[in-house]
Amino acid sequence: MDGYQVTFFTQQSRSHQGKPLVDWLVHLSGELGLRGVTVIPASIGIGHDHQLHSAHFFELSDQPVLVIMVVTAEECARLFVRLETETVKICYTKAAVTFGTVGKAPN
Repeated sequence: MDGYQVTFFTQQSRSHQGKPLVDWLVHLSGELGLRGVTVIPASIGIGHDHQLHSAHFFELSDQPVLVIMVVTAEECARLFVRLETETVKICYTKAAVTFGTVGKAPN
């Protein structure tokens, strides 16, 4: 199947509608019926503000986080229409991919 890999870049401390932005994006993917989402914490990054963001031993709120979704073109369109209606600004990449599943389900 052809579609897109959409990756959002944020920090653990960002919030939207009273909940962590990462959690809100995961919930949004379920609300829109997307196939899945993966959240990957990173150890260090430089944000759009040109500031260094990193996970510290005692404090993870500044930790960079990637939220990755693999979606069809139609799902991608619905996702971005929805994001345009929200009062949230988030950096993303969108790359064309071929995706699917392989193998047999366990008995």
